[in-house]
Formats: sequence, C-alpha cells, structure tokens
Amino acid sequence: MSRLDRLLRPRSLAFIGGTAAELAIDASRSFGFSGDMWAINPRRELRDLPTFASVGELPEVADAAFVGVGRDATVEVVRQLAAAGTGAAICHASGFAEIGEAGAALQAELVAAADGMPIVGPNCYGTLSAPTGAALWPDVHGLSRSDRGVALLSQSGNIAVSLTMQRRCLDIAWVMTLGNQADVGISEAFEAMVADGAVTGVGLCIEALDDVERFAEAAAVAGRRSLPVVAVKLGASETAGAIAVTHTASLVGDDAAYDALFDRLGIRRVHTLPELLDTLAVLCALGPLRGSRLVSFSCSGGEAALVADRSRGLGLSFPPFAPDHADRVASALDGRVAVTNPLDYHTLIWGDEARLAVCFGAALGAGAREAVPAPFDAALLVIDFPAEGLDRSRWWPTLQAFSGACKASSTPGVVAASMAENLPIEARIRAAELSLVACGDIDTALSALEAAAVWGEQTGSSVCSALHQPNEAGPGCTVLPEYESKQRLGAAGVAVPAGMVVTAARAASAAAQVGYPVVVKATGSAHKTETGGVAVGLGDPADVDSAASRLASDHGTVMVESYVTDAVAELLLSVRSAPPVGMLLTLGAGGILAEMLDDTASLLLPVSADDVRGALRTLRVWPMLAGHRGRPPAAIDAVAEAVSALGALVRDDRSIIEVEINPLMVTPHCAVAADALMLVAEAPE
Repeated sequence: MSRLDRLLRPRSLAFIGGTAAELAIDASRSFGFSGDMWAINPRRELRDLPTFASVGELPEVADAAFVGVGRDATVEVVRQLAAAGTGAAICHASGFAEIGEAGAALQAELVAAADGMPIVGPNCYGTLSAPTGAALWPDVHGLSRSDRGVALLSQSGNIAVSLTMQRRCLDIAWVMTLGNQADVGISEAFEAMVADGAVTGVGLCIEALDDVERFAEAAAVAGRRSLPVVAVKLGASETAGAIAVTHTASLVGDDAAYDALFDRLGIRRVHTLPELLDTLAVLCALGPLRGSRLVSFSCSGGEAALVADRSRGLGLSFPPFAPDHADRVASALDGRVAVTNPLDYHTLIWGDEARLAVCFGAALGAGAREAVPAPFDAALLVIDFPAEGLDRSRWWPTLQAFSGACKASSTPGVVAASMAENLPIEARIRAAELSLVACGDIDTALSALEAAAVWGEQTGSSVCSALHQPNEAGPGCTVLPEYESKQRLGAAGVAVPAGMVVTAARAASAAAQVGYPVVVKATGSAHKTETGGVAVGLGDPADVDSAASRLASDHGTVMVESYVTDAVAELLLSVRSAPPVGMLLTLGAGGILAEMLDDTASLLLPVSADDVRGALRTLRVWPMLAGHRGRPPAAIDAVAEAVSALGALVRDDRSIIEVEINPLMVTPHCAVAADALMLVAEAPE
C-alpha cells in the first residue's frame, strides 16, 4: 500500500484558505467529486460548503486537504492536519526553499510539522484524480472523468495546466505537480503511479530527480508491467556544470547523464510537450512495435519527401517495395504513379473510398495470396484537413480506407498532419473510433513511432536498476597534477607511458632512461597543447634539453615520458560525477579534435565491454578505429579494458569527482593514457 493512496483516491476533501481554496472547490465540483467536502476559514463561508473555523472542528478526518493560505500560516495548518490524521496535504503557497536560505528554513519547519503526513509541494498546483473527480487544484483544467489512463507528473505547475488541455483522445487518470518536493518527490509519485493498476502509462516533466535509486526501481516496475514511460527533462543540471577544468565538462553537460539514465531504464526522452503527449498516445495505443520498418502514404510528393527528410537521424526505415509488391500497388493506381516508399498516391483516387482501400490494402499486403516480401511494422497516413467551417466531406473516405487496410493487414496505423492545426479534434476522435492513433504533425508521429520500435527491441530485456551513484564532493575539490593522476590510473590498471618528473637539467638523462622517442611536458598547465606546454616525438638529448629549458615550471621541473607511436586514433575517455543521476562515462574524439568535433557518446556506469563497443560505433571517428582505407584497426578490446579499469577506480575511490584521459592513444595493440587530469574532493579539515 502506498502512503499516497488516500490522496490518489480520496473519499473526503478539506479546503483551507480563501480565494485559492474556493477555486479548488469549484474545480472539484465541476469535475464531479461526490464525496464529502468541507471548508476551513475562520472569517467567512466558502462556496456554500460546511465551513469551520479550524481543522479540529471538522466532523471527520479528511483523506486529503488543499492548503491555500500564506506561507507562514501553512506550517501551523499542516501541523493541525497531521495531528488530526489527514491523509495528505497539498501546500499551494510559495515563498519556501525556492527563494533562498530563509525560505529553506521555513520549508524544513513545514516538513517537521507534517510529522510523516505526505506533503505535496509547497509552491505547487496540486493534484487531479479523474477516477474520483477530486481536484485539489486552484485553477481550470481540461481533464474528463476516466477510470483508467496515463499519469502526468510535473515539477512545473503551469506546464501541468497546459498538458490537461490536450485534445489527443488520450485518457488521463491523474495529474500531479510536485513543486518544491519538500516531502513527496517525483520518485515517490512515480513509484505510486506505476503500482496502480488503473495507470496505462506515465508522462514525466522533470527538472531534477530527488531519489535516483527509487526512481530506477519504479522504472523497473513499469517495465515489468509493460507501461510506457515518456519524459521531458526541463533545463540542465548545474550540479557539476561549473567544473570546466576538463574538456568533458565543456562538451558534455550533466543533461547527458539524464539521457544515459533514461536509456538504461527504458524511458523514452522527448524534448517538447506535443512530443510527450503524442508519444504517450502512440505507445499506449500500439504498444511495442515488432520492428522499425514503416510505410507512409500521402497525396503529395512534397509530403512524402518531408516524411523522408524528417526521418533522417531516427531509427526508422522506409524499405522499398519488392517488384511484385510494387506491381500490385501500381495496378491499384492504374499504373500512373511511381511506386516508392514513402508513397505519393497523388489525388487520382481522392474521395473514392473503394479505390483508396484497394491502394492502401495492396501496399499493406491485405488479401495478398502470398506473404508480402517487404512487410511493414507500422503505417503512417499524412492528411491535412480543411479549416473549421470548410467542407471536410471528401477527407473522411481516406481515413476510412486507411483504417480498413490497417485492420485487414494487422498493421498498426498512425495519422498525422503536416501541421498540427490541420488535424482537427473531430478527425482525432474519428481516428480513435477507427482504431488509429492521431498525432499532431509528422515530426511527433515519427518520434513516437521510433519510440514504439525501440520499445519493441527492449521487450523481454530486464531493466537494470544497479546504478553507480555519484561520488560525493566534500567542501571543495583539487585538480591533481598529470603525473600523480597517471600514477593512480596506472595502479588501477590503465596503461600509461613510462615517465618521471625531473629538473630541466636532468631531462636528457630521464629521456635515456625511459627510452627515445620521448615527450617533454610542462608540469603546471591543464591543457598543454593549447598553451604550447608540450613537445612531442623528441629523438635526441639536444632537443630534450632545449624543450626542457623552455617548458620548465617555476620549480624548474618538467615531465619526461615515452612517446606513443603507431596510434590509429586519439580518444577522449572520462568519468565524471553527475549528481543525482550517477557516474557518467564519456567516450569521444580526443586530442585537439575533442572540442572541434564535439563527437561524444555517454553512458552511465557500470557498463559492459559490449556497451563500450556499441558507444564507439556511434562516433564519427569510428571508421578510423575500424581501420579506414586499409589501415590497421584499433585495439577496441584495450579501450574496453581501460574503461573497465577506470570504472573500478572511481567505484572504489569515493574521493574522485572526475577523471579525464585525453588523449587515450589507441594503437593496433594497446590503449595508453597519454594525458590525464583527475579532480578529487578535498578532505574536510
């Protein structure tokens, strides 16, 4: 049993305050709440409800309460509600932790006053429960009553209000805004929603996670229940973004950690609210697709080209029709159309439902005597309806024919317009009646179909909830010198060049000891290449002496180490703490190309060797690693071993905040950390 059960399905409500409480009363009445409702206001009656002067005068204990008083009064009201045994409280007032230190202290008082009673907020809009009609919500909303549907969880109240106004024929069962998350956070709310049998999917609007392990466990429950989860990440975490001493910090923000987390947990990340809603609609209606092969229909070559263009970069394919399959489609169009996928069926049969049905059916293989050589996993119809007040009668046959062909061939069907405003609500409703899913526009439809295809690939695989938590930085941090960083890396099993720090006068003898050719480096610069602090490939003592004299630090020292030859490619390899998500591994093009190419892939630790290989294949430098134009391939297994050693190091040494190896010189036989930085937490004094 969740401690939020009484809030999600309340049988009685209390409304405390003035205008905001009255708005919440109005919302619950218009939503059809049939349970007991009471008001608390010592000075006036609220909306003809039984109104009491204090919580202690209520005739019964309320399952949930809307607290719409000022911030200072909120603490005392919450204390009284908790003492009375109230199920949960929505704290609407602002002026708490979001305003700074004084507000944070008041918020701590609020949590203490609740004494374990769930608090949603403060600084939030509240909750909507479509199964019960409870609207602890001081504003208008667009929900309809529904016994089942998706749950929308948002840290932004205004975004949640906007989401309720959707017109996608998407049943929404609960909306919950979290505000400051003083007590109930998005992870607990997510946990409660995925455990409820009436929830068909979850949409998340996240600013930052409060409890990553709990969130991951809830995602695992969603996976076991085959519940689609779609997330919009609002903004980017600033937790570690200010640490810009490494290339990685400037290349990969902590937002990449959320990408990696969502990918690991099977959560679809999207970037706009229309994409959030359309993806939920498609996933809830179609479930996971068996593959990513699509066919698209439109009556315009421009729209067909637009579908093809907008699908670039997505994990979708539009396989061509096999010859005999194409012949059947061409025959349905009197041989007057070039049969391609996406298919422009022109307007030759516009408005003729029978001929449209033959065309769509032939393309989808409906009624074919033998199996269609190029099966499709889903079909997309692009259709733009006339504006309100214009004749739409000639558009309905296309929708009807498309639905019939999808049903006859057991092909999931999605409808979209080239612009969202061209798919009116009556078309969306009619599409739903015809077992089709309507998306606003081509982009959101393609994104949603890709999500369904990815979900299909993940079906049957377990969701990994084992997360490597970020190391905790103490009161400050220190950048270790390169030599010391490499000593730690070498001890952990990462290959590093032989080398030593010596005075400039001893550089030549050090070079002879490590073996020519050598590299001579300044010992005080984080980015030596950019500052001219490195001399590479030196082959004789005179060159070493000259470089050492030029590069010697204030202490008169330089670093001399062996030069890595025969490198196939230079990579960037880093692990950095990205609270609250975990330890973020980044692989990418390294050396002087690191910031120029911005070619990186990110994963959350722990990772397998196969994960590393897969990430490397996504990079633009992969052809070099694979052996470009007859050159020998790089030692990919050695890269995976370096990642494994680095992962073990940051797992076991909790003081490490970030490690960057740049470049990791990858030869046909080994992977060597030619340069490295390490950021560690300072020990408390």
